[in-house]
Amino acid sequence: MTLFASKDTQEKCRQIVLDYKKGKISPDLTVDELWNAKILYDSMYHPDTGEKMFFLGRMSAQMPANMVITGLLLSMYRSWPGVIFSHWTNQSFNAIVNYTNRSGNSKTTNEQLFYSYCAATGGATAAALGLNMSVRNKHGLAARLVPFVAVALANAINIPMIRANELTDGIELCNENDELIAKSRRLAALSIAQVTLSRIAMAMPDMVLSPVIMNRFTRTTYYKTRPLIQKYSDMPIQTFLAGIGLYFTTPLGCALFPQKSAIEVSNLEKSTQNEILIHENPPKVVFYNKGL
Repeated sequence: MTLFASKDTQEKCRQIVLDYKKGKISPDLTVDELWNAKILYDSMYHPDTGEKMFFLGRMSAQMPANMVITGLLLSMYRSWPGVIFSHWTNQSFNAIVNYTNRSGNSKTTNEQLFYSYCAATGGATAAALGLNMSVRNKHGLAARLVPFVAVALANAINIPMIRANELTDGIELCNENDELIAKSRRLAALSIAQVTLSRIAMAMPDMVLSPVIMNRFTRTTYYKTRPLIQKYSDMPIQTFLAGIGLYFTTPLGCALFPQKSAIEVSNLEKSTQNEILIHENPPKVVFYNKGL
C-alpha cells in the first residue's frame, strides 16, 4: 500500500516524477517504474501545492481508517455515549481528510476549521440521537440505518463549511502550464457539491448493506442460540463488512467526479471570463482541481 511506503521510496518516486515533468528521463527508467512512481506521488502529494499530505488525510488511508470507524458507528448506535464517541471519532477523521484534500492553495483558518468541526460533529450527533429517540425498535433495521443518515448530514455540513472561503474567493483556474489565471465562485460551489455527493456515495453501500446483512443474521437460529455471538460479534462483523464495501466504494467514490477537470472559458461566469480574457493569448479551456 502507498500509505506505508518508506521515506526513501517516497523521495525516490517524487524525484522521478518531478524530473519527468522537466524532461529529465533516466535511460534505466522503465515504463512500469514511472507509472508506479506516479501512483505513489499522486497519492502522497497535493496536486496543486506539491506538499506532502498528512498520512491520515490521504485517500489511501480512507479504506483502513473508515473500516474501523464504520464498525464503531454501526455497532455503538444504541447508547448515548456510543453515539457521541463514534460520531466524534468520525468527524475528527473527516475534518483531517477535508482539510488535507481541499482545492488549490485554499487558506482555511483555524477558526473556520474549529467551527466546521463543531457544526459537523454536533449535527451528526444530534441527528443520530434524535432519530434514535424516534425509532421504537432499537434492534431493528431502521435503527441500524440511523448512522448513515447522520453521516450524510455531517458531510453536507462539514465539507461546505471547511471550504467556505472557496465560495467567496473562488476556486483556482489554471492554463495548460499550471499557471493561475483566474478564480471561479460558480465552479467552487459545483466542486464542493460534487465532493459532498461522492463522500456520501462512498459511505452508502457499506453503511446501508451492512446493517441489512446484520439485521438478517440476528434473526437466525444460530445467532439466537449463542449468547457469546450475540454479545461480541456485532463490531467485528460490521467492521469486516465495512472493509469489504470500502475496498470497492473508496476508489469508485473518488472516481465519480474527476479530481482534475477542464472547462471551456465560454461556460464560466461573465466576470471570470473577463478576468481570463485580459491575459495575452487567453486560453479557450482552463483546468481546476475540485478536491477529493
